[in-house]
Amino acid sequence: QVQLAESGGASVQAGGSLRLSCAASGYTFSNYYSGWFRQAPGKEREGVAAVSAGGEKTYYADSVKGRSTISRDNAKNTLYLQIDSLNPEDTAMYYCAASFSGSMKWVLHPFRWAWWGQGAQVTVSS
Repeated sequence: QVQLAESGGASVQAGGSLRLSCAASGYTFSNYYSGWFRQAPGKEREGVAAVSAGGEKTYYADSVKGRSTISRDNAKNTLYLQIDSLNPEDTAMYYCAASFSGSMKWVLHPFRWAWWGQGAQVTVSS
């Protein structure tokens, strides 16, 4: 069955950097869009970044644009998210997702994604 396993969550100081990884299994990773989402306590889940199946197209939320990089290694079935210049507003549970469907205008909307990992906690202290 499909499995998505996030790792790399941590508690970091503001201004620091973090790289999250997501190991995928149970499906042909290189055939599907992949994405990162996050959910802070009391808030709705929001899109952070997404990448096309081959890695040539990337999409970012305004909140992380310019300080984050989504990438994938299809040979290793692994998705990555690098975030720099972390601030307390980045504190959230981070989820990786796969199997996007629909118009590209919805690519950072959680409801268009079918498969989800369990999440990795990122806490940024000031």
